[in-house]
Amino acid sequence: MGTGLFKKSFALPHFTLQQTYQNYSKTIHQIFEALYQDLGVDHQIQRLLGGEVVNLSEQRAALHHQYRNPLAKASGFDSPKATKYLSAYVKKNAYQNIFIFGIGGSYEGPKLLHEFTQNTTPTYFITGPDKAEFTQLVTPKLSEKNLYIFASKSFSTDETLLTLSWLPKKLAKEHCIAITANQAAALAKGFSRDNIILFPETIGGRYSIWSPISAPVLNRTQMQQFLQGARSIDTALQKKSKVMQALKSTVFYDLWAHTFLKKSNRVVLSYNWPLRSLATYLQQLEMESLGKPANANSIFKKTGQTIYGGFGSTAQHSYFQLLHQGTTDTVADIVHAPTNHSKLLNAQAKGQAALLSGQIVFQQGQDATNSNIPVNFFQLEKLNLISLGALIAFWEYRVFIAASMLGINPFDQFGVNAGKKVAQKILQS
Repeated sequence: MGTGLFKKSFALPHFTLQQTYQNYSKTIHQIFEALYQDLGVDHQIQRLLGGEVVNLSEQRAALHHQYRNPLAKASGFDSPKATKYLSAYVKKNAYQNIFIFGIGGSYEGPKLLHEFTQNTTPTYFITGPDKAEFTQLVTPKLSEKNLYIFASKSFSTDETLLTLSWLPKKLAKEHCIAITANQAAALAKGFSRDNIILFPETIGGRYSIWSPISAPVLNRTQMQQFLQGARSIDTALQKKSKVMQALKSTVFYDLWAHTFLKKSNRVVLSYNWPLRSLATYLQQLEMESLGKPANANSIFKKTGQTIYGGFGSTAQHSYFQLLHQGTTDTVADIVHAPTNHSKLLNAQAKGQAALLSGQIVFQQGQDATNSNIPVNFFQLEKLNLISLGALIAFWEYRVFIAASMLGINPFDQFGVNAGKKVAQKILQS
C-alpha cells in the first residue's frame, strides 16, 4: 500500500519539520485519520486543555500547560515569579555554587535548560543514591557559600531524601530550598516555610519543566521566552493549524512504523552542543509516558518505542555504523539549529538525515549504506529558548496524541514506582 519515500514539510511556529518516510502513503495516512476521528482524539485534547481528569489511574487533571497560559497566573501557575525570587535570592546571598538535588523530571528538564543557557552561577546536579557522586561533587565545596535546592514533587523520593541526609547537620536552614507539591513533607524535613516553593500535584514530574522546577536554572526573562515558545504551539493547536497537521503526520507514522513495519527503536540526534541532553530528556518523556501495557480493546499491540540518542557528531563515531549498515529496525528524529560558527555541524545534520532516509545512497566498492531509516528533521528557527519551548511543547502533544490513539494513560508511572517499592522491601528484609 505504500512504497518508496513519502515526503512532507511543515513550517511551524519557531521551527520547521521535514518528514521523509519509508513505505508510507497518502492512503495509509487517510486510514489513520479515520481512526483518529473514530477515537475522538480532538475531544481528548480539549479535555486535557480544559483541565478535566485525564490521568484516570490517579483521578487527576494534567495541568502542566497552564504554566504557559498568562491568564492562569492568578491561579498560581506563575513560573517567572519563582525564577525572579530565586535569582534575587542567589544575588542577595552571593552564592558561589548552586547544588540541585533531584531525579527524573526534577533532573532531566533543569539539566537540559542549564546546558542550553549556561547561566553564570556554577550549578551542579546530584541524583543519588551513590554517595560517590555526592563525595565527588558536593563534599569538596562544602566550605564555600552554597545554595542547596531539593526538587521533588512528593518530597518522598528515596534518592533525593538520601542525599539530604548526607548534608552536614550544621548547615543553616536558610541555605536550603525545597521545590515540591508536598509542603507538609518538606516542613517535616526541617525546611523553613519561607524556603519552600510549591507547585500543584497536577504537574507530572516529566512534564514539570514549565514549572518552578526549572526556576533555579533560568532567570525571569529566560523563563518567559521558554513559555512563550510553548504557548505558540498551544495557540496554534487550538486553531487546528499546520501544527495539528504536523502532529497527526508524525504520530500516524510513529504508530505505523512500530506496529506494522516492526521498527521498535527511535534514535534522537541533536546537532547543537547546547542540546546535547535533549535525547535523554525526550527519552524519559516518551518511554515513561508510552511504556504501558497495550489496551486490550485497541488494534495496536505495541505501545512506546525504545528511545535512545545523543549529540549527533559524537554518535557518528559510536552507533552510526549500526544505523547505516546494520540490521536494526529504527526510525530517527534529528534536531538542529543552523549556526554561523560551524559549517561542518550544519553539513553533518543535513547529510546524515539525507543518508539515513534514503534521499542519498552512498556506495563505494562493495559497500553501500542501507538508507532505510525514516527521518523527522526538526530545524529550529534559532538556537534560543523560544524555539526550544515550541519544540518541547510539540513533543508533549506528540506523546499525548499517541497515547490517546493507543488507549493508554501517559500520566501514570506504575512501573517506576514498582521498582522503587521492591528496593524498599529488600532494604527492610
